[in-house]
Amino acid sequence: MTAKVLVAGIGNIFLGDDGFGPEVVRRLPQHPESAVRVVDYGIRSLHLAYDLLDPWDALVLIDAVPNRGTPGSLVVFHAESEVTSAAQLDAHAMNPDAVFAGVRALGGTVPPTVVVGCQVESVAEGIGLSGPVAAAVDVAVDTVDRVVADLLNIRQEV
Repeated sequence: MTAKVLVAGIGNIFLGDDGFGPEVVRRLPQHPESAVRVVDYGIRSLHLAYDLLDPWDALVLIDAVPNRGTPGSLVVFHAESEVTSAAQLDAHAMNPDAVFAGVRALGGTVPPTVVVGCQVESVAEGIGLSGPVAAAVDVAVDTVDRVVADLLNIRQEV
């Protein structure tokens, strides 16, 4: 059985390094597997929540992350989809916790989620990534490709 993986670039391109996710998605090659869908959600959390109502085996979020090391450093981790606070879904902002809460409120189930994140240098107003974050984009593209390949292989073995 072939896995279905949603790859979601998230972030605000008008806030410097917060545009990391959309930039990585823009550079990702097209996946020949029809079971992989790559989308730049930007800050459209409601759109992502509704798309997650479809049956996905895994979600890969590509995002800028604070407080995870040196600017430009990449981290890959499994996200917890259980929200302990009352997260508010905002159609014009992107907060993964709120997206996960919105999916559950709509009757859906959040798939296992892997985050490919990059430590920001600045999220001040302005278009364009800082030097260290821009330098991490190509490495992130390769990382996302490996994560997706691993997810597809794991599902096919089950």
